[in-house]
Formats: sequence, C-alpha cells, structure tokens
Amino acid sequence: MLEHGMRDRRHFIHAMTLLRIRRSRSFRQAPAALLLLAAAGCEAPPPQAEGFSVMETGIPELQAAMERGELTSRQLVTEYLVRIGLYEDRLNAAVSINPNALAEADALDAERARGEVRGLLHGIPVALKDNIHTTHLPTTGGALAFEGYVPPYEATLTTNLRNAGAIIIAKAGLTEFANWMAGPPRQMPGNYNALTGFAYSPYDPRRDPRPGTSDGRPALSTGGSSSGVGTAASFWAGNVGTDTGGSVISPSNANMLVGIRPTLGRISRWGIAPVTLDHDMAGPMTRTVADAAILLGGMESPAPDPSDPATDICEPPPDRDYTRFLNPDGLRGARIGIPRAFYYEPVQLDGEEGTRGGLTDAQAALMAEAIAVLEDQGAVVVDPADVPSYAHPDPDSNFAAWGFCAGAHQAKGSDEACSVNFKYGAKRDFNAWLASLGPDAPVTTLTELRQWNLDHADAGAAKYGQSRFDISDEMDVEADRARNEADMARDELLSRTRGIDAVLAEHDLDAIFTPGSRGAGLAARSGTPIVVVPFGFVPNDRSPAFPEGFDARPAPFGVGFTGADCSEPRLIELAYAFEQATRRRVPPPGFP
Repeated sequence: MLEHGMRDRRHFIHAMTLLRIRRSRSFRQAPAALLLLAAAGCEAPPPQAEGFSVMETGIPELQAAMERGELTSRQLVTEYLVRIGLYEDRLNAAVSINPNALAEADALDAERARGEVRGLLHGIPVALKDNIHTTHLPTTGGALAFEGYVPPYEATLTTNLRNAGAIIIAKAGLTEFANWMAGPPRQMPGNYNALTGFAYSPYDPRRDPRPGTSDGRPALSTGGSSSGVGTAASFWAGNVGTDTGGSVISPSNANMLVGIRPTLGRISRWGIAPVTLDHDMAGPMTRTVADAAILLGGMESPAPDPSDPATDICEPPPDRDYTRFLNPDGLRGARIGIPRAFYYEPVQLDGEEGTRGGLTDAQAALMAEAIAVLEDQGAVVVDPADVPSYAHPDPDSNFAAWGFCAGAHQAKGSDEACSVNFKYGAKRDFNAWLASLGPDAPVTTLTELRQWNLDHADAGAAKYGQSRFDISDEMDVEADRARNEADMARDELLSRTRGIDAVLAEHDLDAIFTPGSRGAGLAARSGTPIVVVPFGFVPNDRSPAFPEGFDARPAPFGVGFTGADCSEPRLIELAYAFEQATRRRVPPPGFP
C-alpha cells in the first residue's frame, strides 16, 4: 500500500474541501474547486508495491514502478493531489492546479499500455513557475492585473515537456513578476505576490515574528523568486524555475534541492515573461541530480528555437539525455577550484571601511567538510583559485562592487554606480513580451501596468510599491541604448573576462566550488551554468534577532559547481558524484 497515500475517496474529497475553504479568499484562481471536480471522478487508488510512497521518490523509481505495472500515472497524480490537499494550507506552494491532470494521466497510461512510452518523463507530474506560458492553465506572474489570464501561445519549454510526456500539474508560486516589481525602499519579500500572498518553507513553515517584519513573511527564507517549496514537500516530482540573478539557485539552496541554471540560451526563453533577456534563463529544481538531469533534457529543444536566437549556443547531448553523465566516480581526477576571496573569506576594498563577502563560522565549517569530500573522492582541489574580479581591491575592478540598479535610489541621475541592464531590459523586453500577447492582453505596456497597479492599490496590487517598474519605465530604449551597451561590456569584463573564464583558464579547472547560493550571481550575469546540491544546515540567524522563545529552525545550505559555457554535462557528472558520496538531503519534517 502507499504508506502515506489517501485510503479512500471520501478522505481525498475531504482534503480538497479543506483546501477550498482555506483558499476561498486568498487563492483567487480557486484551484481547490477544480481539484474537487477532478476528485469527483477519482476512485481510491488500488494497492501499490509494498512500501512505495511518492514522498522523496525520484523520477527513475517512479518510471520503474510504472514499467512493472505497480503504478499508473493516474495513481501518481492522485497521490500528489492528496499531498497538495493535505499540506498546501501550510505552505502556499501553488498559484493554480491543473483540473485536467487526471485526464491527462489517463491518456498517458493508455499510451503506455499500447507500448508507446515517450521517455523518462512519461506520466510524471511537474510544476512550472507561473511566469512560464501554459495555455491549459492561467499564466499570471502572480499579478492581480493578470488574474485568470491564459496566454495565446505556449512556452517552448512547456511544449517540450508535454511532448516528453510530462504532466504540468500546477503553476508554482513566485515573487511577483520574478521579483522585478518592488525593490528599495520597500523591497518585496521573496515568494510574495498579490494573488496568493507568501509561500512558506517546509523546513520551518512559520511567520516571521519580529517587529517590523510581521506582514506574514516566512521566518525561514524560501529563496529567490522561484518557489521550490512544493518540490521539497513532494507535491510533484520537480519544478521549473526562472533565473535572472539567482532565482533557480537560491530557492534550490533554501529548500535542500538540486538546481541547475543552464548556459544562457540552452533552454528557450520564448513564452516566459521576462526581466531582461540578457540574463533570463529557466532551469530545473528537483530533489536529486538524476531528476534534474531528466527534467533538463525534457526542457531542451532538439534544435535551436527560431523564436529565441540565443538557443544556438550549445549542442544538446544525443537524445537530450543527460542521464548518461550520472557517473558516481565523476570527481576522480576533476580539477575543482576554491575561490577563497569573497566567497569564503571577506575582502577589503580600497576606500571602504567594511568588508564584503565571507562566511559565518558555521558555514565555513560546513564548507571545509565539503572540500574534504572532494579530496576523498579523488578530485584535484586547487586552493585558492580566486576569481580575479572578486579578489581585486580596487572597487572599479571588483565585481562585488558592481551591482545592478534595483531600487528607487538608483533612478536616472543616481545610477552611475550600478549596471542599468536589468532596468533597461525590463523596459525593452517586457514591452515586447506584452506586445506578443496580442489584443487580449490585460495591459499593453509597462506604463499601463504601473497605472493599473496604482488604480487597484486598495485591492493589494502594489502592497510594496513598484520601484523597479518605476525605474525601468523611465528608461528610453533608444536614447539609453549606448549606456546599456557600456554597462553590459563592463558586466562581461568583470563576470567573464576577469571572472569565471579567467579563473577556469588560469588553473585549468573543470569548475569552481562555491558555498550555498553564493555562486548564483556570477553565473547569472556571465551566462554560464551552475549546479547547486544539498549538503547541510546552518543556523537561521537574522538581524535583528528573533525574539526570545522563538526557536528558529536551521536553514538548508548546499554547495555549487560553476563551469564554462555549455559545460552542463561535466557539471552534472561532478554534482552527481558529490551527491552520491554524501547523500545529505533531508526531507522536511512534519510532511510525511
């Protein structure tokens, strides 16, 4: 029997009813009602293989059970829906649920019965961040203006996944429009959006009790603007996030997941609401490296996508099969660099009183243990192997001192010390995306969206303001083109020429090894791939501190492998070998 599955249909419907009641106001898409419709035709799942559970079960194991006839896709979808019904009330992981998931599962089961198996994703439920177009579910970006909106075309990666046999069971939560709405002075908290509110970490699903932060935000960060919450709690087999500045890697790290931000252009961006196409990339978030490899292959196109000219950068592996790189001995002989400056140890820049970067004692101890694993597995550890642009003492030559403009204090006239690319791209690419939606789009320009939010502020459309939209909309795509190109050239100089490309070449490295999600920024702005793997926990220390008596649970903390363009096969090999040598992922407590 399924150890933690629903034993009868009445219990299943009861769980869905609880979800409907809880979500009747905040869950504006009312997916619970759709789940009830699905449940009306759902029979109790028959007995399964002894000891089988969807909790923490990987895609290869699910496929093996289906191949043996011990599991159907319909039963699998049912079990995931049950978990959503039982625990979504505590986690708020989804924006909408697919009302036709069971019917899609039936169709895929029928194909399997005829001997037509599309591959390792056949019949596997996954979730997509809700800025990725689906035409069978709304795509909202978490914005009130896009409530219930179904785009006129599907994202290329959505089509690829569905063609591979995946079932898009849900649209996962996100920070509204991928966290490019409200920056300073009122930074929108991570994983908040106006449609569904906050998501909560399954490792500590409580609200932050500190004065000044008691707006409902979580006590334990869920990471960046992609939600890994549902994957961590086994609501689905994996999810697809999007990453402009770290929002695949950061939430993967925060939820003890494997996350891959691919080389910029390996996965088509067509049909994804953009921040800036100079940095936007979608990537898989899963519980294991094997699952991430499978999901990455399902997302990738077999040939360059004519709708996204960047997709000619990397050659897919044969059959887009990344599982061939799951080598448990992959670290043996690998050259791995330890970039001490900034990543591990603080750096002092000329003219600055404080330092930048570095680790806490707990983080440093964990990384020392991780480096020992590399050595034990036969890797050649080059220590130190500093990234030149992070070690340089001159602020004008240090990448850590060259951020992107991201708040009201960096509007025109006050933006000389930051790259304008994000705010420039958010004007250029967001307006182009809105135009691609056609005449039925809720708004037609960023200017119109900003005004809509102001007009609907009483309904919660701009709870934290929209300073990032504001500084983007003041950009002039033609007049500011030269400034953007100059800043992009500096970005490339610091992130690539004197950044990742320099350190890899100087020490003849396969990858650099970074703590937690610390490597996300360099990878995102250089466009090079990074894989993060779960490893341990560190104290959830906040400033100001939590009040006395609040026992903050520890925060997940992983490790990252960053390599050169198109090095995903090698990075997957390294990450898999590390994962198999450590097996340090811990399921979240309280969600059996």
